[in-house]
Amino acid sequence: MRLLTFCFTFLLTLSVSAQKKALVGGTLIDGFGGEPLKNSVIIIEGDKIIKVGQIGLTEIPKDAEVISTEGMSVLPGLWDMHVHLMINGHSDYTYWDKKYPPIFRSVIMPAGAKQLLMAGVTSARDLGAPLEDIVAVRNMINEGKLQGPTLYVSGPFLQHAPYPGTEQFRWGINGVADARAKVQKLAKGGVDCIKLIDQDQMTQEEINAIVDEAHKWKLKVVAHAHRPEEIRRALLAGADCFEHTGLATAPEYPDDVMRMIKERTANSNNKLFWCPTVEGLFNNDYNIKNTEHLDDPSWQVGLPDSVIKDIRHSLMYPSQLSYFQVTPYRKPTLKRKFSQLKESGVIMLIGTDSGIPMKFHSQSTWNELDIWVREMGVDPMLAIRSATYWPAVFQGVENKVGTISEGKVADIIAVKGDVLRFINLLQKVDMVMKGGVRVK
Repeated sequence: MRLLTFCFTFLLTLSVSAQKKALVGGTLIDGFGGEPLKNSVIIIEGDKIIKVGQIGLTEIPKDAEVISTEGMSVLPGLWDMHVHLMINGHSDYTYWDKKYPPIFRSVIMPAGAKQLLMAGVTSARDLGAPLEDIVAVRNMINEGKLQGPTLYVSGPFLQHAPYPGTEQFRWGINGVADARAKVQKLAKGGVDCIKLIDQDQMTQEEINAIVDEAHKWKLKVVAHAHRPEEIRRALLAGADCFEHTGLATAPEYPDDVMRMIKERTANSNNKLFWCPTVEGLFNNDYNIKNTEHLDDPSWQVGLPDSVIKDIRHSLMYPSQLSYFQVTPYRKPTLKRKFSQLKESGVIMLIGTDSGIPMKFHSQSTWNELDIWVREMGVDPMLAIRSATYWPAVFQGVENKVGTISEGKVADIIAVKGDVLRFINLLQKVDMVMKGGVRVK
């Protein structure tokens, strides 16, 4: 009897997963950057998109489940290229790093993953976490055991020396041989990229060894860009992507750094990518005066009451958080540095540093897009491509995801209204489909 029940359940699941679906009526923004397609029709079978067309020109299979997207913008599932699932907005890193590692894998990371997915993020790059925990969570998502975006993970940061109490997710480098050994350990552990931080404290030979070894393993290297010397050294070594716009209050990047960036971007066969992560800084003064986002239940999904209470308590006095004390002096530099990057030829990616104090996984991605468009003057279509097409290119999976086109995996979101006119509509994604399965 149990065998019959299992077989019936398996066949029913197989039937549901293979069923055709038709998304009908919405304005399609496919991720390639072309003119939006009105009255669109997207036919899905299993986890794949099998046809894209328009009402009246595209036959809808009689056996398809029809899902109306009338009045909606339909676009590829979003990517967030800089998240930290091991944290969730708490203000005290030292406290968090001592108390919560035992439940990173079972509670904290799964909660953050689900929050991202419900916000329309169907793919994400996690840049800093204990190796075994983040790989396990990534694999459980891929196996359908957890809800969350498809993850691409770096595991622990590589740096000159870990900060006290952070040895689980920050690995120190001591010499060229050790640099290569640490990259090999990460590669064998199953990471998708390598993360460098504080590389200006390493020797150039150590950085070169990390990048060279990573590339031998077909892994790209992501490097911090908080200080000019970090940028210089990582560029010399051939790093693939940079994170942030800098900790310093200097008004712009030095001329020699910009020359190095432009020399790199002049090589069309060796693209340079950058995640500016500006929103957390740009919106901080607003957020400490308008704390309603701290009451949004979306960031509490999947977290036990004790953790929610702990996070809330740590954020009782937002203006007093040490993490943001220099922010008022950094904010005036953001537009200039962002403009320098935009004009340098780097390909900018949407990444948020989601999980840092007051920055929740359920809210981060749309806020970054909003600041890019509303404050930094980025064309909405280009901003969307920075959160769909280009991240897939960086990860080398553009033949599978990142756009809505025939043969791609059906990672699709829909939101009521015109996101090309009002990008902040993405704060409330109405429909989320991942791998052909509607999860919201």
